Amino acid sequence: MPSPTRTVARVLVVSLCALGLPMPAVHAELVATDRVEATRQSGSSGREFLGSLFDRADVRSALERQGVSADEARARVNAMSDHEVEQLAARFDSFPAAGNGFESVLWAGLLVFVILLITDILGFTKVFSFTRPAK
Repeated sequence: MPSPTRTVARVLVVSLCALGLPMPAVHAELVATDRVEATRQSGSSGREFLGSLFDRADVRSALERQGVSADEARARVNAMSDHEVEQLAARFDSFPAAGNGFESVLWAGLLVFVILLITDILGFTKVFSFTRPAK
């Protein structure tokens, strides 16, 4: 059985070799504000954007879980003023994409558990009673 230092050395050699591989260059450039604004204005209106959301299956199922059909929601959007629709469509860029953050906390907890478990097995800490340090 190879020693832990030999295993770590092998991992380091492989990772250093991987760092030496040629990577394609990435080019970034500044985008002028007028180009961005022209793109936004030439795109669909807020009413069309909100209407297209109701065609998605996940949005329809989420609405039905809340007790609202997609047709009722579409009628409510059509009843809104143009200013209200544009405000609502603009707010979609600032909404969180991953829900309420519970999943992030769960992943962070799992990461802390795994790190503590590994350090416990290696003998650096003694947090869990069900582990024995490796010799």
